Amino acid sequence: MRARVDGTVQGVGYRPFVYRLAQEFGIAGWVLNDERGVLVEAEGPADVVEAFLDRLRADAPPLADVRGVEAEDIDALGDPGFQIVASQRGGAATAPVTVDSATCEDCLAELADPADRRHRYPFLNCTNCGPRFTIVTGIPYDRPATTMAGFVMCDACQAEYDDPLNRRFHAQPNACPACGPRVRLVERDGLEVETDDAMRAAAQDLLDGRILAIKGLGGYHLACRADDETVVAALRARKRREDRPFALLVADVEAARRLVTLSEPEQALLTSRQRPIVLARRLPDAPVAPSVAPRAPDLGVMLPYTPLHQLLATDAGVALVMTSGNVSDEPIAFDDGDARERLEQIADRFLVHDRPIATRTDDSVVRVVRERPLLMRRSRGHTPAALDLPVASARHLLGVGAEQKNAFCVAKGDRAWPSHHIGDIKNYETLTSLRDGVTHFEALFEVAPEVVAHDLHPDYLSTRYALEREGVELVEVQHHHAHLAATLAEHGETGPAVGAIYDGTGLGSDGTIWGGEILVGGLADFERAGRLAGVWLPGGEGAIREPWRMACSWLTQMREPLPPAFEPIAQQRWNMVARMVMTGVGATSTSSAGRLFDAVAAMCGVRLEVSYEGQAAVEFEALADPGAAEPYEFQLQAIAPVVMNPQPAIRAVLADLAAGVPVSTISARFHAGLARVTVEACVLAAERADVDLAVLSGGVFQNRLLLELTAAGLESAGLRVLVPERLPPNDGQIAFGQVAVAAAREAAG
Repeated sequence: MRARVDGTVQGVGYRPFVYRLAQEFGIAGWVLNDERGVLVEAEGPADVVEAFLDRLRADAPPLADVRGVEAEDIDALGDPGFQIVASQRGGAATAPVTVDSATCEDCLAELADPADRRHRYPFLNCTNCGPRFTIVTGIPYDRPATTMAGFVMCDACQAEYDDPLNRRFHAQPNACPACGPRVRLVERDGLEVETDDAMRAAAQDLLDGRILAIKGLGGYHLACRADDETVVAALRARKRREDRPFALLVADVEAARRLVTLSEPEQALLTSRQRPIVLARRLPDAPVAPSVAPRAPDLGVMLPYTPLHQLLATDAGVALVMTSGNVSDEPIAFDDGDARERLEQIADRFLVHDRPIATRTDDSVVRVVRERPLLMRRSRGHTPAALDLPVASARHLLGVGAEQKNAFCVAKGDRAWPSHHIGDIKNYETLTSLRDGVTHFEALFEVAPEVVAHDLHPDYLSTRYALEREGVELVEVQHHHAHLAATLAEHGETGPAVGAIYDGTGLGSDGTIWGGEILVGGLADFERAGRLAGVWLPGGEGAIREPWRMACSWLTQMREPLPPAFEPIAQQRWNMVARMVMTGVGATSTSSAGRLFDAVAAMCGVRLEVSYEGQAAVEFEALADPGAAEPYEFQLQAIAPVVMNPQPAIRAVLADLAAGVPVSTISARFHAGLARVTVEACVLAAERADVDLAVLSGGVFQNRLLLELTAAGLESAGLRVLVPERLPPNDGQIAFGQVAVAAAREAAG
């Protein structure tokens, strides 16, 4: 019998698992890796071979993801024994590259054992853990196709690597202090700090108040102790990151519980092999500096996912700020020379190593909503795990994503590979990161795009990149349709469905800026069944940076006077924006839910200006007291397309402010009112289209309170609700939606 095993089965100990299973059953034959996955030949009594094949999927190693086992009868050769044979190439690559996985318990035990030859070795790993995607340069996943190719294993490591019964059998990054990468602590000028233990010295530097640039798994972090306001504020100033919260690294769950409250789902995410940054409610007495997360009710906490991070966290014994190694708005540094150049004015010292990083990869970020994970950023630990396309494509596809929170996606057949987080593509550096990432994925998965899907917005750098591609068919995909399609496709659905797609901005089919949309449609097409009432967006990007402009827009349109919260805004500036609104000069119409949140937050004095996109809405949500929620009224125009007009709610907000009602109550009432009118609009659109499926997506639905209220309301109305789970609801899902739309349109002719 010959069996083809499809799925994530390379670099996860699958071949030694098959070898041990064959020994157990007394089966002869062989197993090998090739460009499609794993191939097995098994020779023995028919009933024994059948039982063996059943176990190939049922008992797969923990990091494996077996999609299928297809078997065919072949002639018996009579060969004795069972072997693991060399990898083969030939044909198109479809075998998934494995994600990077956190250090397993067996390796952690060795790390802490003074008698073990890998005691305190920052790069120990085995088949069940360690680097994968960040070091791979090609497939099959063998050592020559990784950045470990330059390290020759010592005799002891080679013996482990060659032994099918050893847990390091064909662990491609296998190494030890005698033959593997080494870590060094260096000054800004590159001179090595003299020390017997660079890891202990680095931890002491952190305790002494130094800021370190640390080369990790997918790039550089900037780190400092989290309980020292002076050093955290210095890091924030040097990094030019005014208010966005910093992530924290702690040694274990007990240390995390000294900072945040953890539900069971949150703890499960924190300890998962992906080891994301988990957003959890901070404790009132959490020992962190105020500058770690200004005005934020949550802290982003993660556990160590490499031996290097484990040693740092354990040796330091305090929570550490662990933030991306970049200056604000730049991609994370991962090349040593580039890191030295870009970070030397931020870091006091550098903790570096000599294992190259193939692909820069930020940390993933997740929060729990409705007892389920909601990804805010999909990157390390998740990329490049493939997603199924519900409609297969006969051609190779590329989706280039949007401008903010960019990720791209390549696809062929019924498989799509969404990329790691690229970032906001607003400069040459992030555009270069996009181009390099696409080139790497095209080589890794042997995808030669024949169709390139892109956003409608002509000024997005991602769109311009798509237009530069030669010899391809271009497919335009409306931004909010991509959100709808991505969520449907992630769940294996093709539609039709009604979707509430709420975000900041996205170019609509009519040339205006959308962002508060009720759509009805599926993968191939859609119609705009409803929207939030339009208002002027005065000054374009300026209105995003200065939420008071959106408040001015609504209040000018409603002929309401200037509320007290706007006293810091000079009358001259207010009048200038008001003139834009009255004349339409320097402004464009928008239905954006994100900008509506900005406006109401500004009216309440939460934020008149922001240092990162969505900050006003995030802080406005944080203030909400759900127990005080009597929903504000929104006007619903039932004539198709439905229009949700927030003016009655805004007037109620102003009245409550004048009456001295706490902002916590106002925030709760606003959230509840928007959720209720969204449910009413979706139910109305669903009835007209005769559908029972609803989608909630777009960056605004990262708002836990709004998502919970809206989803509960839709379910109470009898609709089945889908929200993103394996992709973020923000623009990180756009590229996957673009390829899903392109594939569906191709199939529809």
